[in-house]
Amino acid sequence: MIESAQEFIRLRISTDPDAYRRAAHEPAPESVWEELVRDHAGMRQWVAQNKTVPESILALLHNDPSADVRCTVARKRKLPKHLQAALATDPDASVRHALAHNSKLDSGILLQLSEDAEEFVREAAIKRLQKFQDDQT
Repeated sequence: MIESAQEFIRLRISTDPDAYRRAAHEPAPESVWEELVRDHAGMRQWVAQNKTVPESILALLHNDPSADVRCTVARKRKLPKHLQAALATDPDASVRHALAHNSKLDSGILLQLSEDAEEFVREAAIKRLQKFQDDQT
């Protein structure tokens, strides 16, 4: 378990593959995630990439000023429906595009994205919808 924000940062910037993997896969107390989000803006995307990060932290990050952070959140398979819905209306099309590629995206939100104003978002959503329909038959 990652015990502090400083430990997470050390693991994340390490050149040791095992340390880097720990940053991506090990849990941490919610207070550590909160400190990283609050005090270390450069680590927010890496926090979002951690496989164990709780939904409460994703909720903090889903409206981050950085589109890169929001894209990372949009790709999270465990993203709850209310955060999916919020990201489906993100002002940055790259975030909506990332969401369209989320393999666990709610089908209703995928339908919504299939009517997006941006062609590349619509195309990604339509392609996923077709795959979803093919898988159902």
